[in-house]
Amino acid sequence: MAHPDEEAEARSADSRGGPGHTVLLAVAFAVPVTKVAYTVGGGAAARDVFVGMEPANWPDVLIGMMLTDPLLASVLAVVVSRVVFAFFAARGAVPVGGGVVRALQRAALTVVNPVAMGVLVTCFFSFWWGLGTGLVAYGLRKGVVVEYRTGRRRPHGHRGGQTAGGANKNDRYHPSRRLRQAAALEQWAALVLTVLALPALAFAAALDGRAWTSIVRCEVTEGTRTESARLIELGRKGNGVVGWNLDMEEISNGTGCASEEGLYVREPWWR
Repeated sequence: MAHPDEEAEARSADSRGGPGHTVLLAVAFAVPVTKVAYTVGGGAAARDVFVGMEPANWPDVLIGMMLTDPLLASVLAVVVSRVVFAFFAARGAVPVGGGVVRALQRAALTVVNPVAMGVLVTCFFSFWWGLGTGLVAYGLRKGVVVEYRTGRRRPHGHRGGQTAGGANKNDRYHPSRRLRQAAALEQWAALVLTVLALPALAFAAALDGRAWTSIVRCEVTEGTRTESARLIELGRKGNGVVGWNLDMEEISNGTGCASEEGLYVREPWWR
């Protein structure tokens, strides 16, 4: 059984989002900027790209990275699933009492989000990626449920010797030692995925030299001269494309664009 101070600290961390919340915010802000800066060369080039994209399109960088890297997308889906579940569980969203109804409620709350994450990953990648994502997300969420059922964590506002169901502390459900060990393993797995794997994969994807969106070949007019150029598509204006011109290293308007295969525009950082 965890020490009361440790329980309070765990509840407090979950109610604020925990380390996962901090890591997700860091990834959401730092990784897209890193991706753009490394891909186009940094400095003034990166500023021009963000201005050309307009603020409403800035999330496209992170979305594009997710859609081109199945491992990163799967790990992010798993981490988001657990962080959201722990966040709401700390506020009493997960029933902790006994009875068939509460057991069904716990099962539904544990299953629905992993299934949704698995479906999303399946749609963009493959069935096996989706299945793996859903199973891992379910396992981590199930670990959170076990922690609440054993009393290692309690929803915000529940104190003393009673659970959310009103039962006395001594009458609380006591799982097997193996189940408690599985819950501890879940905590470590979640920590490794959130604090180590997700940032490492995100920054590796940011420095892999691939564009975060389509590369198109367009006709670009400069004064009276028109020539073909490769652009990283930043947005569409009318029947043309606004993009980062890889040949001239500036924002250009292109027409008559056709998509090109491959997203690599420079060597990965580690080469």
